[in-house]
This record gives sequence, C-alpha cells and structure tokens, in this order.
Amino acid sequence: KMKVEKIIVGSFKENCYILSNQNDVLIIDPGDEPTKIKEAIGNRNILGVLITHKHFDHVGALPFFKEYKEYSNENLKEQEYSIGPFNFSVIKTPGHKEDAISFYFKKEKMLFSGDFLFYETVGRCDLPGGSIEDMQRSIDKLKKYPHDIKVYPGHGISTTLEHEIENNIYFREE
Repeated sequence: KMKVEKIIVGSFKENCYILSNQNDVLIIDPGDEPTKIKEAIGNRNILGVLITHKHFDHVGALPFFKEYKEYSNENLKEQEYSIGPFNFSVIKTPGHKEDAISFYFKKEKMLFSGDFLFYETVGRCDLPGGSIEDMQRSIDKLKKYPHDIKVYPGHGISTTLEHEIENNIYFREE
C-alpha cells in the first residue's frame, strides 16, 4: 500500500512528497533542503524523482538526487507508467508554466498537481511560461476525472477534486 509523506522545504514552503511502498520510494519535487529530504527517506530505496515543473522552488534540491532517474515533462508523455510498485499516469497541465504536469495515481485516487491546482485556487499565470488560456484547458481536462481524487498541491494543504469543483472560482463555468 502506498503511503504519502509531505516535507515542507525552503523559503517558499514547497511541498516535497515522498511516496513509499514498503521499502521503495519516489520523490516528488525536491525543492530545497536536501538533507531534510534524505533524512526523511533514511535507508529506503529511491526509484526515481518526479518533477511537476521546473521552477526553482520545486527543483532546488534536484542536483543532490542526480544519481536517480528524473521523470519530468522532458521525458514523459501523457500515458501510464510503472516504476517498481508504483503505477501512475501523466496529465499535461500547463497554465502556471508550460512544462507543468500532474501525476495521477488512479488506484490510490491521488493527484500530485504541483503549482497547477491549490486548495481553492490555481497557480499564477503571469510568470514566464504561464498562460490563462492553457490554465483553463487544464482545468477543463481535470474536471473529466473522478471527483473523489485527493489532490496534493505544490504548496499548502491537500484538497479533493470535488471540493475544488464546488468551491474554486477558477472551476466555475463561464
């Protein structure tokens, strides 16, 4: 059974997630404080590092994990993947940044959204690589997924897709 640990790192309070299944681990978005992340992992077996997008607050500690395979928009398509005991699909979710992807673990009903989707808001679209039009398309795409998915964002608290559809102003139909 997959477990999720959240480690809050750096001055931007970025959520780095450690997914574990018995002794195997995937890291999502090692933004900063590599020592803190490595201490949380301990002697478990790291299978890879998943990157939602390449903003510095999400990849700041990536050089400290370079011996592990990196999975990001650069080498992933919108399809299903298996890494050890972990099975997920990639959803391209540009808007906050053009390279933004979300990791969807269907069996576990979990989505790791990076800075695409937050509790009752979305990532800002006014930074380089951002696009309000792309963001709207990403939101429309996500609405087609099961509403009972738990969403783990890149900053702040987790939420559910159902909660966002009901309460997030960006999910309202125009």
